[in-house]
This record gives sequence, C-alpha cells and structure tokens, in this order.
Amino acid sequence: MKISVELTLAPLKDNYVPTIKSFIKKLRKLKVIINETPLSTQIYGEYDEVINMIIPIIRKTFEDEDAIMLQIKMMKGDRSQYEPDF
Repeated sequence: MKISVELTLAPLKDNYVPTIKSFIKKLRKLKVIINETPLSTQIYGEYDEVINMIIPIIRKTFEDEDAIMLQIKMMKGDRSQYEPDF
C-alpha cells in the first residue's frame, strides 16, 4: 500500500535551524520520493518501507533534543504527482 507522509519538525529552542537541517539531511538519504517545502518535508512510498525508515530518524532526533515537536500527516495513496485541477 502506498502512502504520503508530511513531517513538520519544530525544535522548541532558540537555535532550531541545526536540528531541522540534520533531520532533513537524514531523510534525504532514504530511498523513497521526498519533496521539501519551506514548511514541511513530504515522503512518498510503500507503507512499511516509509514507516520503518522514518521511525529510527524520529527516535534519534527526539533522544538528542530536550524539547521538540513533530507533526505528522499521513494519507493513503501516493500523492507525489498531485496537481490542482481548479
């Protein structure tokens, strides 16, 4: 089953940029489709593959930070080619 996942990382500290950059660089190494926007990172692929790849990255990021928030949106289906039709 294909899924689309959107991740928005929010380190709760003044110097948040290095944490976000590190998180994104780890995601870029994954063997799935990734789309980066100024507000989030979107990942597309097979459910088990995507989930099993992002969980260790999320865990490590949470372990390394004192206060951090991650918003996750998941949708069934691959929406990587989405284009508005209106």
